[in-house]
Amino acid sequence: MGTYVVVGAGLVGAATAWQLARRGHEVTVLEGRTPANAEGSSHGSARILRYGYADPFYAQMVVDARREWRELERSSGERLVTRTGSLDAGAGRDPAALAAVLARVGVEHELLTAAEAAARWPQFRFGGGGQVLWHPGAGVVDAEAAVAAMLRLAEAEGARVETGRPVAAVERVGTRHRVVGVDGRAEEAEKVVVAAGGWLPDLLGGLGLPDSFLAAFPPLQVMQENAYHFPYRDDPGETWPTFIHKESDALVYGLPGGRDAALPDGRSGQKVAEFNGGRPIRSAAAQTGAIDPANRERIVAYVRQALPGVVPEPYAETTCLFTNTPTEDFVVDGAGGITVASPCSGHGAKFAPLLGRIIAEAASDERPAPERFRVGAGRAAPPAR
Repeated sequence: MGTYVVVGAGLVGAATAWQLARRGHEVTVLEGRTPANAEGSSHGSARILRYGYADPFYAQMVVDARREWRELERSSGERLVTRTGSLDAGAGRDPAALAAVLARVGVEHELLTAAEAAARWPQFRFGGGGQVLWHPGAGVVDAEAAVAAMLRLAEAEGARVETGRPVAAVERVGTRHRVVGVDGRAEEAEKVVVAAGGWLPDLLGGLGLPDSFLAAFPPLQVMQENAYHFPYRDDPGETWPTFIHKESDALVYGLPGGRDAALPDGRSGQKVAEFNGGRPIRSAAAQTGAIDPANRERIVAYVRQALPGVVPEPYAETTCLFTNTPTEDFVVDGAGGITVASPCSGHGAKFAPLLGRIIAEAASDERPAPERFRVGAGRAAPPAR
């Protein structure tokens, strides 16, 4: 068995630590702040788990990830995924093409007319006719609870979780690595996994990776995104479905907000946001937390037109981070005992426990990561979404 340092205690870092620890490895997790903190990408209780991908590779990965979520729920004794079902609408989503992919990977679904969908879900307005895809197995992931559960399970297997330990660099010391913090404190291990999310652009050059690896690494774009919570007009009775709607270039998504913005009576509203509708920043270190007024206007106008079941006045709003690759593919690759993991582009949360397994297996040389996650894979297909 080996010794590992995992840098970052968000969804990916926590999942990797759990998977390494349960395999008998000695694991230390270094988290710059606290696990699933609000300055990263794994905080809060509401992330969409959906099967609706145009790319069969990712649709199959969701099928595989759902099995891993069930195992995590059994191991932790917690419910971490709430089933809500999901709707895909708009010509830009091409619901019929998505349905064909779901059929290919064996996921239950229905393809409806806009009129049929409006009759079933009157809280939505499916303008423009066309078709609407419904897949009932989709849901919402409680990201923050999942991080806590995976870290508890990792600690039960002997892992050590250190908070308030931001990392500055990784140095080679003989056959081992020395992970140095900004305060000078260091941890040594045989291997290192870096799961730093939006902080990765600032850290990547200090990891001691070969120049050829860094030259082939896909450029990362960190986006400070905006999200808004709208109150339901009436008691929804049952949980609203999640949705993704794309008519042209703009993609809007929504999901029940969970604990992220509870109203005084304990209920929550619908969380609505525009994918990559925020502004690019250098890294997580440059985030301001300031909402873009123009983005707010666009989303309120969208809600007024497309979501008659909510009041078009946000009662809460927040920012979050997406770390994007050009193709929206994930990165799981490394060199010399250092593995860099960036399951990103705003769609990684749903895969967390599966990604932990993939990363742990790659870092321990048990099994390589999928080829398309490798640096320099040269994928030129359209974005994964």
